[in-house]
Amino acid sequence: MAPGDARATAPTPTASTPTASTRTAPAAATGFHVSAGGRLLEANGNDFVMRGVNHAHAWYPNRTSSLADVKALGANTVRVVLSTGDQWTKNDTADVAAVVAQCKQNRLICVLEAHDTTGYGEQSAAVSLSRAADYWISVKSALQGQEQYVLVNIGNEPYGNTNTTGWTADTKAAIQKLRAAGFGHTLMVDAPNWGQDWSHTMRDNAAAVFAADPERNTVFSIHMYGVFDTAAEINAYLNHFVAARLPIVVGEFGHDHSDGNPDEDTILATTQALGLGYLGWSWSGNGGGVEYLDMATGFDPAALTTWGRRIFNGANGIAATAKEATVYAGDGGDPGDPAPTPGCAVSYRVTNQWDGGFQAELTVRNTGSSPISGWKLAWSYANGQTISQMWGGSPIQSGPAVTVVPASYTSVIPANGGSVGLGFLGTWNGAANSHPAAFTLNGSTCSQT
Repeated sequence: MAPGDARATAPTPTASTPTASTRTAPAAATGFHVSAGGRLLEANGNDFVMRGVNHAHAWYPNRTSSLADVKALGANTVRVVLSTGDQWTKNDTADVAAVVAQCKQNRLICVLEAHDTTGYGEQSAAVSLSRAADYWISVKSALQGQEQYVLVNIGNEPYGNTNTTGWTADTKAAIQKLRAAGFGHTLMVDAPNWGQDWSHTMRDNAAAVFAADPERNTVFSIHMYGVFDTAAEINAYLNHFVAARLPIVVGEFGHDHSDGNPDEDTILATTQALGLGYLGWSWSGNGGGVEYLDMATGFDPAALTTWGRRIFNGANGIAATAKEATVYAGDGGDPGDPAPTPGCAVSYRVTNQWDGGFQAELTVRNTGSSPISGWKLAWSYANGQTISQMWGGSPIQSGPAVTVVPASYTSVIPANGGSVGLGFLGTWNGAANSHPAAFTLNGSTCSQT
């Protein structure tokens, strides 16, 4: 997405479905790869569904703390804006390596994208996909050996609305150039029409593009703004790829846009139902009249906007649906990268209670030898309790089940007995306001004190 993008109205989707070529995932994959059924898998074969946001690193290179902030809010992936140097300051090899290291430090999967291709053919300053491929080759040393953590999004929105038929050949050629240069990473390719594919160029040629990748390891990315303003359009487009067994993610979307009002509720619901990834645009720093797409005001995770609260904490949002990549649990990672299973103890205490309401405090203690960051605490209630307000974290509640992600100031639980505290107000309507029977931290059961 770029400020001032020209968008167009989508024609009615057709029922034709391309057939994906037969393929088999590598027997011993070294990183992310696409299965025969069109699913994105980790090196160990675990199904991985992206749940995250875009971050404009190229324009805000000093905002690296944003990665920790989006992780603390529950994300498992971040799509990082980079520049080839043609339109903005180049993100060189050292900077790319630093970004990858920060993603790994924060237990995030990194989707790296070159933004200078945006609107090629219509935007005069935009560069070709071939030029973007040259950029990736120039920073290859920062990416080698990172196939378990990094996907390479060759070029952002690589065609505008002009001469979009060139997208197919250019995309095939860029993929093949990277493979010839030794890239084994999962590659991601954006659609033309400023990413929205209203011409269905990507949709109708996706099978051929996929087959042109000798590794059969390419994922398609659709950007959903005003073109996708109805549930019918969203469902038709995504289901078309699923039926064709071709990998698809929603690489960008928002809750509003100058070209129309995207149906974000359906985007979130449909991707969740189909098990497809999504990456919302964008964390913070938007300009050019689309400032409303900021999820956090001034990069402050404690100042989420309406859009930020929706995508992180709403129905089918990031906090409720994201699952951390298993490479960060020590399953197939580099020898120095595995994270220990967290040891934890939870203290839950009702500090005040009245008819139908109560106040409680909860302490989460790290009993392990390594800090725990980007945590997610979960429990279930038995007496109709509902949390109405919380400090120290953000709750997501579905019936009796509660999931909490931390605030920025509680995002790290220090090792060797370090702790963080939560406080909250709630209501209850059962026979008793009983304590939860069990707590889990990042999926591991905690003792209770």
